[in-house]
Amino acid sequence: MSSLSSPCAARHLRRYANTPTRSARSVFRISYLGVFVASLTLAACESGPTLAEFGGNTMGTTYSVQVVDQPRDIDMDRLQQQVAAVLGAVNSRMSTYLENSELSRFNASRETKWLDASSELVSVVQHAQSVSELTGGAFDITVGPLVNLWGFGPEVSRDQTPSDEAVERAKQRIGYRRLHVKNAPAGLKKDVPDLYVDLSAIAKGYAVDQAAELLERQGILNYLVEVGGEVRGRGHNKRGIPWQIAIEKPHTGIRAVQQVIAVHEVSVATSGDYRNYFEQDGRRYSHTIDPRTGRPVNHTLASVTVLSPSAMHADAMATGLMVMGPDAGYALAEREALAAVFIVRTEDGFVSRASPAFARYGDGDSS
Repeated sequence: MSSLSSPCAARHLRRYANTPTRSARSVFRISYLGVFVASLTLAACESGPTLAEFGGNTMGTTYSVQVVDQPRDIDMDRLQQQVAAVLGAVNSRMSTYLENSELSRFNASRETKWLDASSELVSVVQHAQSVSELTGGAFDITVGPLVNLWGFGPEVSRDQTPSDEAVERAKQRIGYRRLHVKNAPAGLKKDVPDLYVDLSAIAKGYAVDQAAELLERQGILNYLVEVGGEVRGRGHNKRGIPWQIAIEKPHTGIRAVQQVIAVHEVSVATSGDYRNYFEQDGRRYSHTIDPRTGRPVNHTLASVTVLSPSAMHADAMATGLMVMGPDAGYALAEREALAAVFIVRTEDGFVSRASPAFARYGDGDSS
C-alpha cells in the first residue's frame, strides 16, 4: 500500500532498506547498506512543499520512492503500481532465485550456442562486460561459483577456507571472457556449459534507473528512488535543497555516519567488506571475492561509494573498485573522472579519500 507522508512531519533521519547482508534467501545477494537517506523534513505544522512516499518489497530487498511537489494529475496509488510493475519486470528477467526467470533459464541451459535474450537483459549484461574490461576483470558477473565456494552464496555457509585445488577448479567455471552478448538479434552465449551469470552487483542499480526514468516520463522532477541501498535523486527534497545522502562509517556491528553528501541528478552506490565475513585462525575473510585470484580481497579498503548519473554504472563500479583496492581503484577513478569516496582502514582509524571528480558534488547539509 502507498504511504503518503503528512505535510506536518517531525524532522528525522530515515534509513531505508534495512536488510540482512547478502541474504542467502533473497532474490539477489544484497550488498550491505552503505548509505543512509537523510530525509530531513520540516518541523511540525510548518507549510512547505508536499512530500509523498511509498515503498515495498522487491528483488529480495526493499524499495522506496519519495516525490516532492508531484504534478497535480499524478495519482500516487497508480504511480506505485507502475513502479512495482517496472521492478517486477526486472526481477522476472534477472533473478537467479526465480527458477523461471530469463537469466535462470540461461544459467540452466548447457548449450554453448547463441540463445535468444530480451533487449533488457542484453543491455545489462553488455554494461557489466564493459565494466569488467574497464576494471581488468575485477568486476565479473560469472564469479558465482567462487562466491559459493567461500561460503557467501545461497548455499549453507562453510565459514572455512577451501583448498587451493577447489579454488582452481572453481576458476575454470568462471570468466567474463567466456560469456558473449550481441544486439542483433539479441542473445547470450557461453563457452562452457556450466558458466553461471549473477547480476546481483548491477541489477539493483538498473532497477533504480528504470524506476527513475518512469517518474521523469510523467513529469516528476523532484524525486529520490532507492532499491536495496542503491539511490538516484533529482531536484530537491521537502526542505527545498538537494537530497541528502549519508555515507555509512564502516564499523562492524554499529551504524554511524561518515559523511553527508548532496545528491542532484546523480546516483549513489556503495560496496564494502565489513558486514559479511568470517574469521579463521586469526584472519578475516571478506565476502568480496577477487575473480582474478579466486580468493577474498586482502587490502585495507573498507568501503567505496560511487556517484554517477547511472545507478547501474555506480552499482557495478562500486563493486569493481572495491575489489581493486585503495590504490588501483583510486587510480582508475581518477583516470576515468569518476566521482568516488574510498574509506580506508589505518592503524589510527578510518581515512576517507575522495577522487577529484567528487569535488563537484560538495558536502551535504547535515544540520
